[in-house]
Amino acid sequence: MIKYFSSTDFVIAGKDELALWLESATNNEGRSLGDLVFNFCSDESLSKINKEFLNHDTLTDVITFDYSTLNEISGEIFISIDRVRENASEFQQSFEQELKRVMIHGLLHLCGYNDKTAKEKMLMSDRENYYLDSFS
Repeated sequence: MIKYFSSTDFVIAGKDELALWLESATNNEGRSLGDLVFNFCSDESLSKINKEFLNHDTLTDVITFDYSTLNEISGEIFISIDRVRENASEFQQSFEQELKRVMIHGLLHLCGYNDKTAKEKMLMSDRENYYLDSFS
């Protein structure tokens, strides 16, 4: 089950379509979907989480907390709407496209992908693009 929460004035559109897309990606990765929560917040809120839980003093667009068991993915994905807006502008993407990229990025972390090395980043980016292209 996918749930969406926001601590800002942001309201997500197309929840059902997004949920079907995310579940399809999960299944395509050989996993099943458990409980997945997307929390949309501000830079300030995500920065606090980043400092408290990861000891990082930097801005980020997404932080994923993995509660998965065996083959069933579950977790919380925190997304800074401020970062998504800024990154969309910087990379000349629509806000909606950048939001989907960050959402699938968080989901891919729950499926076992990492992005610490150049090789991992390339694989993660390839998978993001694959799923973004599949969104109808």
